[in-house]
Parts: sequence; structure tokens; C-alpha cells
Amino acid sequence: MTATVATYPLKTGAGERPSRAEAEAAVATLLRWAGADPAREGLRDTPARVAKAYEEMFSGYATDTEALLTRTFEEVAGYDDIVLVKDIEFTSHCEHHMVPFLGRAHVAYLPAGRVLGLSKIARVVDAFSRRLQTQEALTQEIANLLQRVLAPRGVAVMMEAEHLCMSMRGVRKRGASTVTTSYLGLFREDRAERERFHALVSRP
Repeated sequence: MTATVATYPLKTGAGERPSRAEAEAAVATLLRWAGADPAREGLRDTPARVAKAYEEMFSGYATDTEALLTRTFEEVAGYDDIVLVKDIEFTSHCEHHMVPFLGRAHVAYLPAGRVLGLSKIARVVDAFSRRLQTQEALTQEIANLLQRVLAPRGVAVMMEAEHLCMSMRGVRKRGASTVTTSYLGLFREDRAERERFHALVSRP
């Protein structure tokens, strides 16, 4: 018997989430469409493997990102300068081709009395990355969440990634890197703060 996963409403409003069996049947259909035989030994378990992999890779849809930031600390000896977590490795999937893009995120904020546990920033990056995305939207979503929940004096997010939809198909340019940024609060208003952020990110 094929296991099924619990259903929950899709965020698109398209109805209930399909069952695991329906997802596996869809993968088998794609295999046949591509010209493969889902019944041969090497592909027999592929639909189940793909469904399981997708459940992991797109688990961000089931993550309450605001809940990740509910615990903060105020006993920080009055610290109010930049907090930067850089070189956060991430992998996401392009919403246009469902092909991975992967790279590093650099996230900073200027505290206004409260600071986060450092792992929380990495968890936020991971949660938003595990959804179908564009890099531009991913960058903005991370910044907006930190600004909305933490209410710091400023937020800066920079993401650098290679898109496999560009390197393995289409123009097929390997090694091309895409950089996106989002600046809120003082990082948007004050050029000197942005330059400090860039200097810290580029520091070995």
C-alpha cells in the first residue's frame, strides 16, 4: 500500500493538496511523456523517490516562518550595531522550470533592543528557499519577514546564486552568478550603512 501524506490547503487556493499516490502517478506520467518506461527496473521506484524528495525540497510551504522568529533576546549589553550572518548556503528551485538554483545568502540587521539567535536567520533562509521561487522574490521575502517581525532599525539581504535553468538549458552559460539585494530601514536610507554591510560581506 502506498503511503499518503497529510493534506493541507494549498496557498494558491487551488484546493486540497493531492495525495502521495496522485503525486507518484503524475511522476510516472512525466516519465512516459519523456519517452522512458516507468515499469523497467531502474525506474520502478522513481515516482515514489521523486515524491519523497519533493516533500523534502518543498517543505517550506508547511513552515510558519514568523514562528521561527518568536524567541528573541534583550540582554545584550546594549548592543545595537550590525548583526551579520553571511555565507548561508541555500538551494532553491526556479518557479519557471522547477530546476535548482543554489548559492549563498548574507543577512544583516541593526537591532532595536532585541536580537535573534543566530541559527534563526539561517532557518528563515532555508524555509523560504524550500519553495518554488525567483531569486528576487526570495531575497525580498527574507528581508520583509525580518523587518516585520523583529522591527529592527534596518535589514540588508544579499543573495548570490547560480541558476541551473540557465547553465544546463537555454543559453547554457555555466558559472554565471546572479546577485540580488534588498535594503530596508537605515540600510536603504544611509549609504554609509550599505557600504559597511558590503565591506563586512566581502571580508575574508
